[in-house]
Amino acid sequence: MHSPESSQLSGGQQQRVAIGRALSAKPAIILADEPTGNLDTKNSRDVINLLKLSVERYKQTLIMITHNQSYASFADRVLGVEDGIVTDLGGVKK
Repeated sequence: MHSPESSQLSGGQQQRVAIGRALSAKPAIILADEPTGNLDTKNSRDVINLLKLSVERYKQTLIMITHNQSYASFADRVLGVEDGIVTDLGGVKK
């Protein structure tokens, strides 16, 4: 059931609130499935920058699923999945 406050938020606002709540717990591993999927360009950049800052500051591991090649390029390591086959696209941090 949704609280009255959540019904007043847009999908993008609800997504940003969920990301904020998840990061506030400072988890060791962050699983992010299309974290910018419902966001405009500016908010998408803000979310990616927040995820990067959190990972750096709290030494977290971020596992992110995205179709955005630009965001994937920020990763230390990129894996591709096509037709159920996983390929290592490189980028292992030195």
